[in-house]
Amino acid sequence: MTVVDAPAIALSAPVNLRDLGGIPVAGGAVREGFAIRADDLSIVTEEDAARLVAAGLRAVVDLRSSDEVALTGRGPFGALADVTYHHVPFLASIGDGIDDIELDQSSFAGMYVRMFEGAAAQIVTALAIIAYTPGTVAFHCAAGQDRTGVLAAAILLTLGAEPDDIVADYARTGENAAAIMRRIAPIMQPLMARYGLDLDDAARAAARAEFSPAPMRGLLGALTTRHGDPLAPLRAAGLTDALIGRLRERALAA
Repeated sequence: MTVVDAPAIALSAPVNLRDLGGIPVAGGAVREGFAIRADDLSIVTEEDAARLVAAGLRAVVDLRSSDEVALTGRGPFGALADVTYHHVPFLASIGDGIDDIELDQSSFAGMYVRMFEGAAAQIVTALAIIAYTPGTVAFHCAAGQDRTGVLAAAILLTLGAEPDDIVADYARTGENAAAIMRRIAPIMQPLMARYGLDLDDAARAAARAEFSPAPMRGLLGALTTRHGDPLAPLRAAGLTDALIGRLRERALAA
């Protein structure tokens, strides 16, 4: 099923899409067109999809759970032969861990740590796709904040970015928080309601507080404290020096 077959779902431009290009890493800075992070790409307009492909997009890594994908399918990208689609869910179900999630975004560090460690094999899979795709790779979840933020952190850690630069990239999502909530609410509200979470409550909580960089700082600090090398969980799940080298080569190549 694709989103085109579901007229109740309105297509719209992404509101939390950005290129990782320009972020300082070991040996230089990430080049433009290496990887882009985004909110839900399954509900983009056909025009937006075509623009991304024209700019060099060749693969989409969908980090959403199977229950989310069942609602929208792949969207317009599913019909484009030039783009490969990879479903690499960081959660088996959107309901996983919901009982542990408070509505305060500043409290999400523990969730990020559990995700980084628990989905380490999926993170390595996503890194391999990014490393070997001959073109731009876009990765996304629903909001482009949590699962997408964890993968962005993994990419940047692998490339040798400093913690402050990883946190700064994460914090940019705060500029888009209200627009993200408006865009994803029609899809996520009924889905979250299945698990007893009211997205309206989450939106009101987000509106009352500034977006906090604390969860990403907490993730990076916890990885160092628990493992010494923050990449240790990924190395245990199959991240090799060869893959790291390939990622760095692709990220820094002119």
